[in-house]
Amino acid sequence: MCMDIYPKYDIIVVGAGHAGCEAAAAAANLGSKVLMITMNMMNMAQMSCNPSIGGIAKGQIVREIDALGGFTGIITDKTTIQFRMLNKSKGPAMWSPRTQNDRMKFSEEWRRTLESIKKIDFWQDIVVEVLVKEDKIYGVKTGLGVVFKAKAVVLSNGTFLNGLIHIGEKHFSGGRIGENASKGLTENLVSLGFDASRMKTGTPTRADGRSINFSVMEEQKGDKHPKKFSFSDTEAVQGQKSCFLTYTSPEVHDILRKGFDRSPLFTGRIKGKGPRYCPSIEDKIERFSSRDRHQLFIEPEGWNTVEYYVNGFSSSLPEEIQFEALRKVKGFENVRFFRPGYAIEYDYFPPYQLTYTLETKKVENLYFAGQINGTTGYEEAAAQGIIAGINAHLKINHQPEFILKRSQAYIGVLIDDLITKGTDEPYRMFTSRAEYRLLLRQDNADLRLTPLGYQIGLASKERYKKVQTKYTAVKELISFLKEESADPVEINPIMEKKKTQPVQQKSKISNILLRPQINIHDLKQGIHSLDNYINNLDSDQEEIMEETEIQVKYQGYIEKEQEIADKLLRLEDLNLNEKINYSKISSLSSEAREKLTKIKPRTIGQASRISGVSPADINVLIVYLGR
Repeated sequence: MCMDIYPKYDIIVVGAGHAGCEAAAAAANLGSKVLMITMNMMNMAQMSCNPSIGGIAKGQIVREIDALGGFTGIITDKTTIQFRMLNKSKGPAMWSPRTQNDRMKFSEEWRRTLESIKKIDFWQDIVVEVLVKEDKIYGVKTGLGVVFKAKAVVLSNGTFLNGLIHIGEKHFSGGRIGENASKGLTENLVSLGFDASRMKTGTPTRADGRSINFSVMEEQKGDKHPKKFSFSDTEAVQGQKSCFLTYTSPEVHDILRKGFDRSPLFTGRIKGKGPRYCPSIEDKIERFSSRDRHQLFIEPEGWNTVEYYVNGFSSSLPEEIQFEALRKVKGFENVRFFRPGYAIEYDYFPPYQLTYTLETKKVENLYFAGQINGTTGYEEAAAQGIIAGINAHLKINHQPEFILKRSQAYIGVLIDDLITKGTDEPYRMFTSRAEYRLLLRQDNADLRLTPLGYQIGLASKERYKKVQTKYTAVKELISFLKEESADPVEINPIMEKKKTQPVQQKSKISNILLRPQINIHDLKQGIHSLDNYINNLDSDQEEIMEETEIQVKYQGYIEKEQEIADKLLRLEDLNLNEKINYSKISSLSSEAREKLTKIKPRTIGQASRISGVSPADINVLIVYLGR
């Protein structure tokens, strides 16, 4: 076969999961000629686990991807069947948007979006080898024997690398149920000097909604006034589908225990480490044996399907045990399965082998994104995808790299955690992982990141202008609140209704807003001048009001957190040469020498976050730099 018939590409993206889709879209929209290679064109951005986007910290990540110019937020909005803002009872740093989505439409929208980008070509095949010469990538080889050449390659293989599916005592090769595993690529990468290991994840039973008695379950509706993910002009969901809540019981647990002697989790057949924060049902009843019940969230898979996702019932037990146990759960007495839950083991590459751009240290212009780096979750994968796609394009065009700091984005926290600390279990983002979560709120992702996305050419001019308008409107509304006063006659009825102390004299509106019982909507209703001001805003009134209220109420806390971040950023400006021979710095502890040699931190700040590197070691490095 003559290989010259195939065009050369700027960038090849391997895998069409959430990471691969964002990587391909970002690189192509920046101007690179992209080839996406996937084993199945019908399953682009497949929601392999729950049909949901966002959640605690994950929702912030999706809004950041959107602010940069990515597509996950837009496609989520187009396929939403329920919206909820989580943690509204807490402070705004904890507010996290989450949606239920139509699984099939989500994948269809991603494919439609990618096919509309002219600079993306597609090839359905498996990649078995990356082609490297003098430690630099120059292409890939597929299972059909086709060689595609490119200047850069992004690997986003998900759970497909030597994937092994477990259901009870049965185990078989697969990257997802019904889909083949990817073989050969891990061995190829190991031969190039990469370290590989194994991880495990799982997914629950899918049930037939026609056989579920929802009337005995607790209904969970979406928000009364649903919002959306994207800062663009997408529409909020109209009409929503409910989720439902039910519980396991001691009887259910006893039935599940009957299968423990055939569970691959307990018999040792599964070697990979599973996600700590999303354990299987058998793991939960073993680890939390004192609890007599666990929550199960019953989630619809779409607008026009009877398939339901049984969230909380992830399992690799024999299918007959899963079936028997679930039929003892309230509402599932007559349940029929679409398919049982299963566990899957797969290869990943510990992420200390990457730089901040997600380029590998061993092979130039080769990038890893998504579960191949040891993460779990659509959102974490998509975040890595957009960063890898951006940086692959910038690198081959000799432009400065694009890196987000921990104080700039949850995406920055994610990547810094991965390459600095590594992970030996599936990494999941939480708000607790971010030191500056009051700065990294979901509501201000556009203010933080759209100017950066616009600067590199990914976010559109229209997006940038919209952010500038929002910034100005918020600033001016804050000034209005600080300058204008409220008369006791017009504001005290609101104060009394909200059970807070009435004012005795004219007071600045901003001071009244500081009261925890009062929100800006209350003030708008009671103060005529404020009502007129807001009604005359050209931009989104709700968005401006929310952002203004947060900045006024939390001004002191935000300023303090920014001050701390600025101080610590000084350490990030102290660069470390990657050629430093740490073994010769005798004042460092032996563990520090080992970890610094392995990870090769770029800055003193990164070095300070490496497990095993003490403050004393950091002082040694600062002195060393001074010399």
